Amino acid sequence: MDRKYITRNIVLDSGDAEEKRAEIRDYFNTTYELYEKLFELLLNDEAFYQQPEPLRHPLIFYFGHTATFFINKLNVSKLYTKRVDEYLESIFAVGVDEMSWDDLNPNNYKWPKISEVKEYRAKVKKIVNELIDSMYISLPIGWDSPWWIILMGIEHERIHIETSSVLLRQLDLKFLKQESELWNICDSFSTTKYPQNELIEVEAKRIVLGRDREHTLVYGWDNEFGTQTINVSEFKASKQLVSNGEFLEFVQDSGYESDEFWEEEGLEWRRFTNAKHPTFWIERDDKFYYRALNKELPLPLNFPVDINYHEAKAFCNWKSAKDGLNYDLPTEAQWHAIWQESSLKDEPEWERPVNANINLEYFASACEVDRFKHGKFYDVIGNVWQWTNTPIYPFDGFKVHDVYDDFSVPTFDNRHNIIKGGSFIATGNEALVQSRYAFRRHFFQHAGFRYVVSEKADSVVNDVYESDKSISQYIEFHYGNEYFGVANFPATMAKKALEYTQNRDKALDIGCSVGRASFELAKEFNEVWGLDFSARFIKVGVELQESGKVLYEIPKEGEITEKKEFELSSIGVSKELTSKCKFYQADASNLKPIYSGYDLVLALNLLDRLYEPMKFLNDIKNRINSGGIFVLASPYNWSEEFTPKERWLGGYYKNGVAVETADALKEILSSDFELIDEFEQEFVIREKAKNYQHSISSVQVWRKL
Repeated sequence: MDRKYITRNIVLDSGDAEEKRAEIRDYFNTTYELYEKLFELLLNDEAFYQQPEPLRHPLIFYFGHTATFFINKLNVSKLYTKRVDEYLESIFAVGVDEMSWDDLNPNNYKWPKISEVKEYRAKVKKIVNELIDSMYISLPIGWDSPWWIILMGIEHERIHIETSSVLLRQLDLKFLKQESELWNICDSFSTTKYPQNELIEVEAKRIVLGRDREHTLVYGWDNEFGTQTINVSEFKASKQLVSNGEFLEFVQDSGYESDEFWEEEGLEWRRFTNAKHPTFWIERDDKFYYRALNKELPLPLNFPVDINYHEAKAFCNWKSAKDGLNYDLPTEAQWHAIWQESSLKDEPEWERPVNANINLEYFASACEVDRFKHGKFYDVIGNVWQWTNTPIYPFDGFKVHDVYDDFSVPTFDNRHNIIKGGSFIATGNEALVQSRYAFRRHFFQHAGFRYVVSEKADSVVNDVYESDKSISQYIEFHYGNEYFGVANFPATMAKKALEYTQNRDKALDIGCSVGRASFELAKEFNEVWGLDFSARFIKVGVELQESGKVLYEIPKEGEITEKKEFELSSIGVSKELTSKCKFYQADASNLKPIYSGYDLVLALNLLDRLYEPMKFLNDIKNRINSGGIFVLASPYNWSEEFTPKERWLGGYYKNGVAVETADALKEILSSDFELIDEFEQEFVIREKAKNYQHSISSVQVWRKL
């Protein structure tokens, strides 16, 4: 790797402000260029449209996604309020982690030309550089600083340098350049020998996890902040990562064919995929070969194996039966205990070159498992990520960053396990000890594992109750008690909307929040699409769709809370009805073209929360069928917190005359719609046991001409 691309995390709490500006500018441009260099491995334009992993988008999505992320987050944070390309910024926005609300249907996309995406990336690069050059800067840079958003975009792109490289490993070699001076593959491997692993004792420790949001040395994602203290009992851990050679013993002993070694979820995955060996192994002529980034090698027995969580667990179960010991994957806290035993320093304090295959310091591939020694262990950091037994969860004091609310929260579902230690291509925040990345257990990353033996493993029990105050408040609003005799607002509005709707094929609930109106509409419509900007809200709808219930916790008095449970069946919504609903994360002011052809569009208390309400109204008319119904409800609480004042539709004076929103809407919509009803609807939101919001929403019902 060219040393110009070997970077380090930006220290945010010290130094000269203007020097820090230059440092961030260089970090941004180096990151941006390195990402594009990765895609230069693609042989031709055709390669960009390949889909190496069925549960991921074609490669062109990822090529455009990171630039779109910058613009979308700069828009949300109001650091940049324009659009560069509305179409690209809609199709490149969401769909990277195989969530239930990811839209992976290829029929819903018309991918642009590669030249168009390159031109778009160049425009975004210029915009970000201009912001870096012009924004006021002061130190320290913290969570609330506008510079945090710039760093957010940079670190997001660094994540995609790694995840996109995984997709390239899954791409047919005929689409890749197999010679590259920049992306060098380690060639010092053995096809006949591998070091024998052994168990090393680790002393009991009190592990304190988490970071202080108020005093942060380097950029971090929201899940890293807060605190968690865990007492780790003494245990033993494997000296090395499990090598291809060690894992080959499991494969040759019919490990993939022996159901007893596989947990239920893993067994379902194995049967579905018909896996016989690790995905980056190729079996040909009774021999195994190894797929590196852009090359195929004879299987390097002394490289770490790359597998998913299920395969690692099956290996541990097989080895336990074979050796009579209780082998398992380490927990997150046990990994930290191993790191403390290693005497390693965190990335900002590394001496160069670091003694680890990480940060692209040595290779664009894994290397020997006994090459980089860290105290009594090898590869405590680097080479490949290490699966842990810990599903990711929020620390005490966890707080979502408002600009990127869907980074961590969607993974707090007991389906995503933490990986630790970083890989050969883990850079930036990924290389930090406190970083916390989690993937679905069947996900492939440059990830392997080391095993542990312990009599008593530490454990963290996930709080299965939704405790985020803003989310639980809306769950109660949608599914909880009715207060002061005021009917449930989303349920009432859905029922009233049905009174006006003759054709009931396809409905859109835009700004669906946690989904009550969507489920109510599903009782009558063939399809209901629920869209919301917030992934945290969408997650609740999907959870209800999948499990039929939601557990949540609402404030009562001071620190006292009340735990509640809601089941969809209690409102007459069956599993069959929920299957009619499709929940997607979307920006109402910049919708994808696929969201069209609706007989009903329901927009509840959305209008005065949009950053471009006029654009929404001008656009939504094209998405409703002739004769279709548009129900628009809003309390008209205009605020510059959500909408720049120059974009308010009402609630201001013009030439000394009051402009009211209801009248403005009639002027805006009357050329394409007929106003068929107008009324007011009360709603009550519970904040605490003795504190409520009692409001009135103005409702207009329009029929498309």
